[in-house]
Amino acid sequence: MRKTLFSLGHGYTASALARVLIPQGWRILGTIRDEARADSLRSQGVDPVLWSPENLSEALSEASHLLISAGATEEGDPTINAIGPDIAERARQLDWVGYLSTTGVYGDHGGDWVDETTALTPSTHRGEIRVAAENAWGSIPDLPLHIFRLAGIYGPGRGPFSKVRAGTARRIIKAGQVFSRIHVDDIAQVLAASINAPNPGSVYNVCDDDPAPPQDVIAYAAELLSLPLPEEVDFETAQMSPMARSFYAENKKVSNTRIKEELGVQLIYPDYRAGLQALLKLEK
Repeated sequence: MRKTLFSLGHGYTASALARVLIPQGWRILGTIRDEARADSLRSQGVDPVLWSPENLSEALSEASHLLISAGATEEGDPTINAIGPDIAERARQLDWVGYLSTTGVYGDHGGDWVDETTALTPSTHRGEIRVAAENAWGSIPDLPLHIFRLAGIYGPGRGPFSKVRAGTARRIIKAGQVFSRIHVDDIAQVLAASINAPNPGSVYNVCDDDPAPPQDVIAYAAELLSLPLPEEVDFETAQMSPMARSFYAENKKVSNTRIKEELGVQLIYPDYRAGLQALLKLEK
């Protein structure tokens, strides 16, 4: 297998994948928007690529695999906007392409289960933009595309502990509300498993086994820290940003059966309890 991954929008999740692949002999090219980040990437063993059409095209010519983490905007997908024709031209030379999407493409299902065959009926504009981006990538002929619909991401540096310690965490209560989530290290192992067993055209939900009420996660974090339970606040009267409130407009349980059956993935952190316990141990 050729082993050069070009990571477009190289950030939190892509860095976790790089930590898996680099020890296996992979070369990772990662985009940056600011030269100030170049040394940080080099220290992680990643070759920085400053975002410009010329630089992206040059890096693309060296790549066997692509990972697209750069999020779409009102203007469309930034990677396609920058080098879409180049990618189309090289589609048959690429061994694997992964696009990181979101479970937000499914919209609201009133707490029912969804899987990869569920119709895409996004209930937010963010979700609509992601559906358009998935379609844009899917329209490139001969591209060995794999779509990964990620649940809420947490991991080192991204967990509830800081807010619980600071006393700013709240348990927002909305009857029946659940969210799916996924530890970043489990995302990395799903991506690595797909790279090792490509199946172009596949779509995978990437989430853990336990869609759970958000207030339960906050309560468990407080328990682990031996701190008082954060206050309960009714969703209807809670002071929240429009962005935070919009997440509660969608209520669904996301099935992860396909990553287990097709890719043979065994989750490192099958639920938030295991994930939070591991995060707390990292801090000690």
